[in-house]
Amino acid sequence: MGRIFLDHPGGTTLYSCANCDTALTNRSELTSMRFNGATGRAFLFKKVVNLSYSEVQDRVMLTGRHMVRDVFCKNCDTKLGWMYEYANEETQQYKVCGLKPVWV
Repeated sequence: MGRIFLDHPGGTTLYSCANCDTALTNRSELTSMRFNGATGRAFLFKKVVNLSYSEVQDRVMLTGRHMVRDVFCKNCDTKLGWMYEYANEETQQYKVCGLKPVWV
């Protein structure tokens, strides 16, 4: 399979994969704690590292129709959440541009 190269997000307060403890992002990248996923609370980050992505999917969520990709830990392949690729409604456009809700 080969070696997996992981990035380090820097910072002092890190958010890590609950399964394998791989560093994903830091506190300075946190945008919002007011999201909910299918399994509970979710956070919105500006930048997250050490992820792999699914294909783009059209998904109807509580806030409308969005084009999203599921995100997985690059090290252990645990599903962490999703990222927005496109939002139909103008009021939801702030979620696009690489922002990623990650379940906690």
